[in-house]
Amino acid sequence: MAGKAYALLGPTVSGKSSMALELAARVPAEIVSMDSAQVYRGLDIGTAKPSAAERAAVPHHLIDVIDPDRSYSTGRWRADAIAAVMDILGRGKTPLIVGGTMLYYRALVGGLDALPQADPEVRAAINAEARSRGWPALHAQLERVDPQSARRIPPGDTQRIQRALEVWRLTGKPLSSLQGLARGTLPFSLKAFALMPADREELNRRIAERFDAMLAGGLLDEVRALRKRYRLTPGMPSMRAVGYRQVWQHLEREISEAELRSQAVAATRQLAKRQLTWLRSFPELERIEGNAERLAHSFL
Repeated sequence: MAGKAYALLGPTVSGKSSMALELAARVPAEIVSMDSAQVYRGLDIGTAKPSAAERAAVPHHLIDVIDPDRSYSTGRWRADAIAAVMDILGRGKTPLIVGGTMLYYRALVGGLDALPQADPEVRAAINAEARSRGWPALHAQLERVDPQSARRIPPGDTQRIQRALEVWRLTGKPLSSLQGLARGTLPFSLKAFALMPADREELNRRIAERFDAMLAGGLLDEVRALRKRYRLTPGMPSMRAVGYRQVWQHLEREISEAELRSQAVAATRQLAKRQLTWLRSFPELERIEGNAERLAHSFL
């Protein structure tokens, strides 16, 4: 093994980023982002991306990797993350992988499943069906061809419904039958922690407060500027991120600003709920509450 890296996972608004910055002030660490939205350039406000001052104080990796009109896969993140960790270790620093994209973490520690690459034509066909028939009809279709995945994927999770149907159409096999077959090895050891909020009501309150701050901070103008600069569509992964999806709908006059706010907050709370479910499924995680001093002892 080349060295040891650490991972800090947690639901949205749980304080992962602030704890990571505090840790980096105690330990010579560099942060590797594990956030599937922060990889996109220009998605700053709605992803709570670290500020320029924070990134100047502590080196961050895998932020602003790609333009928002492109796709960034789990496989690419895994390869990029391993390369970043090895680079940090090679310079005698401590790698700290931080984020809430649980699929990225699962891929990092378990390897990638034997799944086909995304197919733009198949995805376009699925999106066209969704526009004409609605996503509930496509979720019902998924129930027929892959009931195990349909039970696991909520009817409102359009991105995962699309991917499950895409895999079925490309391979003729259910996504559920292809998952869990791969194993991956890492060229470094990894110790992972889960930042678990003690009070769910407090977490929900903070989610609402942070989204209100994002709106006040110019989230709508940010998306307007992105739409002018790039050839974006609502089906692109960047614009399907929580918050951005609802802003897009508002700018298309599909929902009011009040509905934008309420739907985005509700979607973020659902995201946090899914993240907590994921966290409970990883038995290797050491669960902690918000105490950077305690966590820092593991690095010393």
